[in-house]
Amino acid sequence: MHSERPSSISFASENQSKRAHNLRLANRSRRPWTLARACGFGTALLALGSFVIPVQYITEQPGPTFNTIGEYDGKQLITIEGEKSYPVEGQLDMTTVSVAGGPNTDVNSLYVLANFFDKASNVVPSALMYAPTTSSDEVSAQNAADMTDSQQNAEAAALTYLKKDFTEKLVVAGLADDSASADKIQENDVVTAINGEKLEHYDQLNKLVDESDGKEITVTVERDGKEHNVAVTPRYNEDSQKYLLGLYIKKDYTFPFTVNYGLEEVGGPSAGMMFALGIIDELNEVNMTGGKHFAGTGTIDSAGNVGAIGGAPQKLTGAQDAGAQIFLLPADNCADIAERIPEGLTVIPVKTLDEAAQTVQQIGEGSKDPSDFASCPAP
Repeated sequence: MHSERPSSISFASENQSKRAHNLRLANRSRRPWTLARACGFGTALLALGSFVIPVQYITEQPGPTFNTIGEYDGKQLITIEGEKSYPVEGQLDMTTVSVAGGPNTDVNSLYVLANFFDKASNVVPSALMYAPTTSSDEVSAQNAADMTDSQQNAEAAALTYLKKDFTEKLVVAGLADDSASADKIQENDVVTAINGEKLEHYDQLNKLVDESDGKEITVTVERDGKEHNVAVTPRYNEDSQKYLLGLYIKKDYTFPFTVNYGLEEVGGPSAGMMFALGIIDELNEVNMTGGKHFAGTGTIDSAGNVGAIGGAPQKLTGAQDAGAQIFLLPADNCADIAERIPEGLTVIPVKTLDEAAQTVQQIGEGSKDPSDFASCPAP
């Protein structure tokens, strides 16, 4: 992992990002703290007996940025094989958050206290982001898996935007405990339709199942080369507040070309949107950015929906430090950055890849000014 200090750095996984995002939504008034609360926080840390004793806190700081249409370590960050690509210019920076503490590193109270008073940093108790038994190896493995998923989703979303054909198989990787599909659907089955409607992507599956409102539906699966129709009654899940089949689904894509990524030091899912924009720009005969410097963040699914991420304020600071002037942010993260937008950075909220690509292209070609777009709350 990239490190800006003598400690290991990791990047939050999808679940950790959502957990951090939800924490901020539930506790938006935490910054700025009153002087009394700040003193109380410092006193609590000092009470540990020594500034060098490790404490159970996580710090989030601005991480490095990487231009998805540029070079990294002497090589093009995104290369495409099997499809004609075009020269690009400008920047489409993916942004990161450097995380210290928890399973990743030991941090002492002095380091945590210094980050608490740094407006560009965030400090949260470790227990709010990681289970007590989570190991550093587990975090690294999850981050790597999330990055691979985000890259595949980015390719699918880019192809959807470009109206190029690909296949997405929804393979059953396992069944949840007390699954509604127990004894009906098996591991390695491919889910192909709901109530006769052919499934094109994962989001469609979730939507159709949730719309059942708990009524019995017909699920078509492919097993050993044959189709089977099974009746399943979805069950309501309190955590997601949706009706579910109780299946773990693995998306198996077949793409018409190969995308290679020359970046291995970063993990997590939040670069998905910027990877997708990079792919689109390289396959677009007309340069999208017009030579301008964009940055952004956001998860992506195969249908092009942009999802919320963790560490939004830190990513804004990292983007400004790298020289970006326009930042594309998931609309659901706007509330996280109130009063924390760096001066000179225009933050434009987006909900889909279509919105993000059109924003870049219109600003890049000069047909629209950044001020013409809706913006997140100004500082």
